Amino acid sequence: MTGSAAPSLFGRPVTISGLGAHLPGKVLTNHDLATFLDTSDEWITQRTGIKERRVAEEGLSASDLGIIAARQALADAGLSPEQVDLVITATISPDRLMPATAARIAYQCGCVNAGSLDVSAGCTGFVYALAMAAGAVASGLHQYVLVVGAEAISRLLDWQDRATAVLFGDGAGAAVISPLEGASERAGAKTGVGILGFDLGSDGSGEEFLLIPAGGSRLPASAETVAARQHYMKMNGHEVYKFATRVIVQSALRVLEHCGKTVDDLDLFVPHQANLRIIEAAAKKLGVPENKIYTNLQRYGNTSCASLPLCLSEARAEGKLRAGDLVLLMGFGAGLTWGACLLEWTDGKAVGAGETGTHTAGSTAGGNTHEERN
Repeated sequence: MTGSAAPSLFGRPVTISGLGAHLPGKVLTNHDLATFLDTSDEWITQRTGIKERRVAEEGLSASDLGIIAARQALADAGLSPEQVDLVITATISPDRLMPATAARIAYQCGCVNAGSLDVSAGCTGFVYALAMAAGAVASGLHQYVLVVGAEAISRLLDWQDRATAVLFGDGAGAAVISPLEGASERAGAKTGVGILGFDLGSDGSGEEFLLIPAGGSRLPASAETVAARQHYMKMNGHEVYKFATRVIVQSALRVLEHCGKTVDDLDLFVPHQANLRIIEAAAKKLGVPENKIYTNLQRYGNTSCASLPLCLSEARAEGKLRAGDLVLLMGFGAGLTWGACLLEWTDGKAVGAGETGTHTAGSTAGGNTHEERN
C-alpha cells in the first residue's frame, strides 16, 4: 500500500472559480430495474440508499455530457475558452481507449490554446485531476485549468448483474481552477482562502475488487472475452466496502492534520457518492454530524468521477455551500485509489476573467444543475 502525506500547495493560492454540471434527462428508477432484474426498490434502497439514477440517451458519450458541464463552468468563472491553458478530464468511461476524451472536450468548448489529458484513477479521478490542476496553477505553470468529471457508465454495465447495475448513473461536472489573488467577490460574500491541501494514495493489491477485466493490453478483446461478458464492470462489493470505510477515515484525518484543522472545523463533508452505507459508516467513524454531510446519490446513483463536482454545484445552488466554509472532498475507487481535498470555499470569478464570460441559464451560479428533460 502506498499513500502520500498531504502536501502543502506551493507558490500562489488557488481556488475553484467556476462550476458546471449536467445530467441526462432519462430517469431510471429502482422500480424500473425491478422489471428486468431480480431486485426491488426496498432491496436497493436498504443496501445503497439509491432511489433513481440518470441514463444518457443512445448515441451520447461521456464527452457529450462533459462538454455541457465544461461550458457552464467557464461561464460561471467569467472566462472565455481561449483563456484556458489546460483541460483535464477524469473518467472511467472514456469515449475511446485513445485518443483522450479531454481533447474532444477542449476542441468542442473552443479551448484552442489548451493542452488536454485524461486521468484514470477510478472514482477518485476528480480529486486526482483537481490536485494536478491546483499544483499547475499554484506553481505558475498555468493560469486557468478546466477540470471535467464526465461519465456515461451505463455503457459499461452488465444489465444482468445486480451487483453493479443498480449502483451507477450517468452525468458530468466541471470546475475551473485559477489563482485566488484579486478574485472579485460575489454580492455580500465573504472570501475564503481557497484550496488548502490534498492526500492521495493507492493500493494496487486490490485491483481485482473493482475492474473491467478485458479490452486492454493485458486481456485484449476477443470473441471469448465478449462471450464471457468481460468487457463490463465487475465488483466485489464486500471488499470495496471494507476498503472505502477504512481509507476515507485515514485520508480525511491526514489532510486535516496536515492543514492544521480538525473534524470539528468542517462546515461541509462531500464524499464520493458511491453508497449511503459507506458514507454513513465513514462519517460516524470520523465524527462528522449528519447535518454537515452532503449527499445526492438518492437521485443520481454513483456517477463516479462526476459525483463530487455535481455535489458542489448542487450544494452551492441550494445555499449549503457558502464563501468561507471549510469543505472536505473525499474520493475512493478502482485501483484501488483514494484522495482527499481540503479547501476553504471562495465565491468569486477567476482573476483576470475576460468580459466575454457571462452566466447562463444553465449555469449553477445561484441556480440549478442543468438537466435534459424528456
